[in-house]
Amino acid sequence: MYSQSSYSSQKMDKAMNIDQFNQVVDAILAGKYSWACVLILRFAGYNPLHYIPYRTYNRLLKDNALVNKQNADKNNINTSSKGSGSIVADTRQKVSARLGI
Repeated sequence: MYSQSSYSSQKMDKAMNIDQFNQVVDAILAGKYSWACVLILRFAGYNPLHYIPYRTYNRLLKDNALVNKQNADKNNINTSSKGSGSIVADTRQKVSARLGI
């Protein structure tokens, strides 16, 4: 008798939520493909250190911790000033629309 393991069925049922998807799209649009890979691995429930060298992973964490903090500060400024929007936001909306999110 054949039965799938619960581990593999749990992995297949899990999907990214919208916020996680937007983080991956932002990383790709910024040209940070390695960081996007780290995010995808994390959101899928995998340990990125099993696939990426330790030093590379730490460098990515450092680089993107600073960028994420700066982006959060920019978002606070943008939401308070209600600007006209950015190219990244427009592209994110287009990608979300195509995927039906």
